[in-house]
Amino acid sequence: MTSAIVQERLDSYQCGSAQDEENAIREIAQEVILAGLSRVGFFKKAAFQGGTCLRILYGVERFSEDLDFVLKKSEPGFRLMAYLEESLRELKMYGFEFSIIDKAKTATTVQKKFIKDDSLVKLLTFRHFKPGRDKKSIRIKIEVDTNPPGGSRFETKYQDYPFVYELTAQDMPTLFAGKCHALLCRTYVKGRDWYDFVWYVSRQTQVNYDLLSAAMDQIGPWEGKKIRMDRAWLLGALGDQVARIDWDKARNDVLRFVKPRDIASVKVWSKDFFLDRVRKMSEYLK
Repeated sequence: MTSAIVQERLDSYQCGSAQDEENAIREIAQEVILAGLSRVGFFKKAAFQGGTCLRILYGVERFSEDLDFVLKKSEPGFRLMAYLEESLRELKMYGFEFSIIDKAKTATTVQKKFIKDDSLVKLLTFRHFKPGRDKKSIRIKIEVDTNPPGGSRFETKYQDYPFVYELTAQDMPTLFAGKCHALLCRTYVKGRDWYDFVWYVSRQTQVNYDLLSAAMDQIGPWEGKKIRMDRAWLLGALGDQVARIDWDKARNDVLRFVKPRDIASVKVWSKDFFLDRVRKMSEYLK
């Protein structure tokens, strides 16, 4: 019964390539893991954030690899493993055979674990993806920031796959603030960040400056400088960053995560295009 529900979900994606099917089955697994975490009370303490949050809750077109979370309040003793183990036991009741492959006990501010499933792929019918030739298992990295910067705002969201559940997520201005922090502070080029930036600007999303200021003060080139981020500062910093980016590298990073119909849009990426997006942002940003 469980594999039939997953098969129906997979078929609804109408995938056109093996890459599309791999992205789709990973996303289905992400949804299942979110449901399991909700069942064991994870979202009483944590909130969903990042690219997969944007994809699953808000419909951004690109696929995403990881599940990223942030605690609502700093908690040095938080144990992600306890929630994962309990949620995977819950999911086993629905036929999902996920397992934790990274059981490192090292205490870090950002806790990371990996979840895999070797059996689900074998039970499904694919049009393009060949389990014997392509990857045989689904692997998903889960991260939780246990000492987050202050200023986040949250909202409750409701999902209905694979069963009805609720979760907590950062709101859109907070997500955009986190993305702006990544755009300005990440030490390597990640085209997926810039894809999301275009998406936020197209929806005239505001920025949570409280979160952005706290995040910039916590990590990155402005760490410890106590700068109050505002509209003028952000627009100037984004314009400077756009001028430094290798846009060929940025395009190549994002292409495997987008659907074929979006490739043409990514190919227009250039310094001039993104400077125009910053200008558009200046027209609505408070």
